[in-house]
Amino acid sequence: MAPSIDTLRGLCGQLIMGGFEGQTLPERYGRALAKGERCGAILFKRNIGDIEQTSVLCRAITDASAEPPLVAVDQEGGRVSRLPQPFSVLPPMRQLAALDDVDLTRAAAAQVARELRALGFNLNFAPVMDVDSNPDNPIIGDRAFGAEPRSVMRHGIAFVRGLQEQHVLACAKHFPGHGDTALDSHVDLPHVDADGKHLSYVELPPFRAASGAGVASMMSAHVVYRALDEEVPATFSRAILTNLLRREIGFEGVLFSDDLEMGAIEKHHAIDHAAPTAVWAGCDVLLICHDQDKQDAALEALVERASRDDFFRKRCEEAAQRVARIRQLCPPKPAERSRLGELVGGRDSRLITDEIAARVAAREASEEEQGS
Repeated sequence: MAPSIDTLRGLCGQLIMGGFEGQTLPERYGRALAKGERCGAILFKRNIGDIEQTSVLCRAITDASAEPPLVAVDQEGGRVSRLPQPFSVLPPMRQLAALDDVDLTRAAAAQVARELRALGFNLNFAPVMDVDSNPDNPIIGDRAFGAEPRSVMRHGIAFVRGLQEQHVLACAKHFPGHGDTALDSHVDLPHVDADGKHLSYVELPPFRAASGAGVASMMSAHVVYRALDEEVPATFSRAILTNLLRREIGFEGVLFSDDLEMGAIEKHHAIDHAAPTAVWAGCDVLLICHDQDKQDAALEALVERASRDDFFRKRCEEAAQRVARIRQLCPPKPAERSRLGELVGGRDSRLITDEIAARVAAREASEEEQGS
């Protein structure tokens, strides 16, 4: 086993991915990476200035880490796009899927992946595999590939393949489906009252398909699904994450929690309760995207429980082994700075983004003409 997980703190540290403030790597976070107490880092707009600075920051994360880290970002397209131009920015996935060209969806994802890879990222928290099944949903909407499971499956799998063929790990989110909520889990805890039949036929099929297609990772939803578990959100539910996702669906990749600092969790649970509860339910990596004090508190809570509970320690070992596998499978390999202008926003990128923009515009013009 890798040196970074020889100790109990190192073992539990592999189950935490954090974020931080600023456009340079904080010394504190760098020390945690060096000691194996984080499995990597997630970057947001607050961390990203221009392309060269982002490349330097990704390289600093990699250089600081005891083992190849996971260097992650949410680059879905549309309103969830963290990287500035000249990085290729895709339209919302609803618009891309409406073109009904899975080869184009795959090519678009592959181009995003080539640019991410050049900067030093090896994990993209995309695609959204939620079905946009509730028109009152305040958070998913056009981030989804559509309102029908078939469209989400076809284009979601194409997006997964496009990313992973270019050596960027994909993440299908938010299991078992955030599309039917009427509340944003960033704000508070949503509940879904749909029955098991609806979940089986609408929300779950895209995640089953993604698992079958070999998606490297998934992300849990901070949502209570009363038909599956009346008591707790999916992130805390062993019935949903272990029994359904692992045993029934057969998913073998890494399962991330959504950010434990979101209102759906933080308004109801302290981090020292949330962290071990999510791991025991089945999460392999806990996202704690802002506060380094909370990341440390989560680590202490995991270590404390693992030190007195052999079953929990085995659960941590299982999770850490999954994380180690994808880190070794797809280590970050940033390009030389001299090549960034060619690889990010270059001619190949513009060919794809220009084609997508032209086809979206033509489709919208056609719809306007038909409606007039």
